[in-house]
Amino acid sequence: MIRAAFALALGLAALPAIAQDAMTGAEFEAYTSGKTLLYGTDGEVYGGEDYLPNRRVRWSFLDGRCITGEWYESAPFICFVYDDDPTPMCWTFYETPDGLAAYLNGDEAQALYETGESPEPLMCLGPEVGA
Repeated sequence: MIRAAFALALGLAALPAIAQDAMTGAEFEAYTSGKTLLYGTDGEVYGGEDYLPNRRVRWSFLDGRCITGEWYESAPFICFVYDDDPTPMCWTFYETPDGLAAYLNGDEAQALYETGESPEPLMCLGPEVGA
């Protein structure tokens, strides 16, 4: 589910090539640790991610449903594995003056951009009754 939605949204925007190295795992961890970052394309918020202790994460399309996972470094990528799908999603992250730029599998045509930081963690509803 997340993979299909990412693929749809990621094709919507791209930045020019960035003339710097992708962030390392240590740089990414220092930047994101303890934050809730919002991501989007073309100025529209697409989703958000809580960056939890021990490289744990919680992603939401901001619809009240959240999926937990973890991230790890596989240079030059930062890879995410979510509890609902064991297939890694790997991104190159770059720190820009406007925040993070993330490219799925290093492909600038499949990009998400940091649109801001939330002062609150993501709102995650409980399990659906009867589901």
